[in-house]
Amino acid sequence: MVKERDRIESGNVFEGIVSFRAVVDGMKRPGGRRIERLFYDGEKLKKNAREFLYIKAKSAELGFELTVAPRNVIDGMTTGNSHGGIAFYCTEREYPRVTGDVIVENGVYVLLEGIEDPFNFGYALRTVCASGADGVLLTRRTWENASGIVCRSSAGASEMIDIFTLEDENDLGLFRDRGYRVVAADTENAKLMYECDLRRPVLLAVGGEKRGLSRFILDFSDERARIEYGREFPAALSAASAASVLAFEIYRQNAKK
Repeated sequence: MVKERDRIESGNVFEGIVSFRAVVDGMKRPGGRRIERLFYDGEKLKKNAREFLYIKAKSAELGFELTVAPRNVIDGMTTGNSHGGIAFYCTEREYPRVTGDVIVENGVYVLLEGIEDPFNFGYALRTVCASGADGVLLTRRTWENASGIVCRSSAGASEMIDIFTLEDENDLGLFRDRGYRVVAADTENAKLMYECDLRRPVLLAVGGEKRGLSRFILDFSDERARIEYGREFPAALSAASAASVLAFEIYRQNAKK
């Protein structure tokens, strides 16, 4: 198994049937990945013939190479212990810059900025996807050098949800032009999230716990929302935790309608 210090460097290897299904489904999206080669433990998959037949059928359909490999080889390729005897290489995914024609009407988008850990990023994507958001916006770093880790930690959500890049206030302006309110997660000059108007259409912006959000995002926002703690606590929540709480508060406010 890959040691902790080597996880990021080896993070471009995808592993497990959940990641495989997610990548296959994500190939239908513009800029989606293409599977190049898949390694599988023949002894492991003998116990699950249905999974093997599915992988074999997709290999014939999509044209990627299948290679039998012993368990210790797959262990050496992967970063986790739940690969189920499957590891595979993919091409990179393209993250297009957001444009007005891709923004859905009356939707929910979440901007994630400054998340420095690929596991944390994957956990955030998992929650945002589960909450029903229509898409994710990224600034700068995309974690393409750790895409396998992100896919696994997000339970495939990284390949299931639309992801776009956002570069400046002009891109934020595209959302305002379509009636979206921009709500930034922050602690200064912020309302409790329960007091904020998080009804659709809304764009939620969440920053990493070290640096928070960029000044242009904070200045552009219509409102700032903060999470109420249950006790005195000096530290910020992780970006994944903050995104989870706020994304499901958006879901709660809209579900009432």
